[in-house]
Amino acid sequence: MDVTEHKARAGEDMPPAQALNTAMAGFIADFKDFSNGVNAKLQRQDDRMNKLDRKTMMNARPALAQAAGEAAPHQKAFAAYLRSGDDDGLRGLELEGKALSTAVAADGGYLVDPQTAATIQSTLSSTASIRSIASVVNVDATSYDVLIDHTEMGAGWATETSTLTETDTPTIERISIPLHELSALPKASQRLLDDSAFDIEGWLAARIADKFARSEANAFINGDGIDKPTGLLTYPTVDDLAWSWGNLGYVVSETAGGITRADPIVDLVYALGAEYRANATFVMNSRTAGHIRKLKDADGRFVWLDGIAEAEPARLMGYRVLIAEDMPDIAPDSFSIAFGDFGAGYTVAERPDLRVLRDPFSAKPHVLFYATKRVGGAVSDFAAIKLMRFAAS
Repeated sequence: MDVTEHKARAGEDMPPAQALNTAMAGFIADFKDFSNGVNAKLQRQDDRMNKLDRKTMMNARPALAQAAGEAAPHQKAFAAYLRSGDDDGLRGLELEGKALSTAVAADGGYLVDPQTAATIQSTLSSTASIRSIASVVNVDATSYDVLIDHTEMGAGWATETSTLTETDTPTIERISIPLHELSALPKASQRLLDDSAFDIEGWLAARIADKFARSEANAFINGDGIDKPTGLLTYPTVDDLAWSWGNLGYVVSETAGGITRADPIVDLVYALGAEYRANATFVMNSRTAGHIRKLKDADGRFVWLDGIAEAEPARLMGYRVLIAEDMPDIAPDSFSIAFGDFGAGYTVAERPDLRVLRDPFSAKPHVLFYATKRVGGAVSDFAAIKLMRFAAS
């Protein structure tokens, strides 16, 4: 108390200017201390944030994307299985994706990793096959049933007081499409598999895709339905004027083993119902296309028109043309041209998974890769597809 009072009394004896200078000096000193303290805290905070950023970047560095991070463990384990037969990584792998499972099938083998499966599916979809224009469905059962209502429900006019009579009832028909096993058995030497520079996944996808694409394309047109899809051209055929359900109607070319006029093409187009023509497509092979594109109408104009824009498909009578090499060449009584709405008329049913089994014993020193897939196909609407028979009548 005495010291404080002494300082106060001493300050009272100071001149005003000196007292002001002393007060300002004290304020500036206090402000510098406060500023230094704030700067120190900000520097510590900045250092801490830099450390956190470095740790975050280091943790995120191995995966460039979330999808890559999720798929990488399975791809690595699957590649190890293909190269050396080591399936420990696949057995112990747990994935959150619902569409992917590493469970061992009853007959052995593992599901292909998502990247490889996507490559195969893309290749199949881009091939010149009925698959590209048909209705494709994924199923988990051994067959797929299509319900078809191809009859008319009865109706009649009535007055306010007249008695109503019972009309005809439509019937629904069930078409069952069984799934069949499609397989491929490519092989590679163990020395080639040991080469880390070899893209085993890409190679396997390309080989399986090529085999499956060619087998499917042929079966969807010529398959007999025995352990394979039922092909388009294996169903009973009748003249379109006498068409009935369960048969495919045809129009004749008016020339045995050939066609000389464009009129039969017009007849084929209008043999198809109006509800199907909007989405209709011609299907033929390259030799048939080469013959048809030479046809002219009565005014000398070609009925075949190439696409004007890049990648635009060719047009015949204004409709798209699919070149499917498994269609037969023009010959007497051949059905070399099909026309219809294949999205409604033909259904491809398949299981979405592809299984691969590694066999290092059966073909030493090579390693076999047994790939299987289940697929089926059948005509689902007999009114949606018409054929051209190359006959005089």
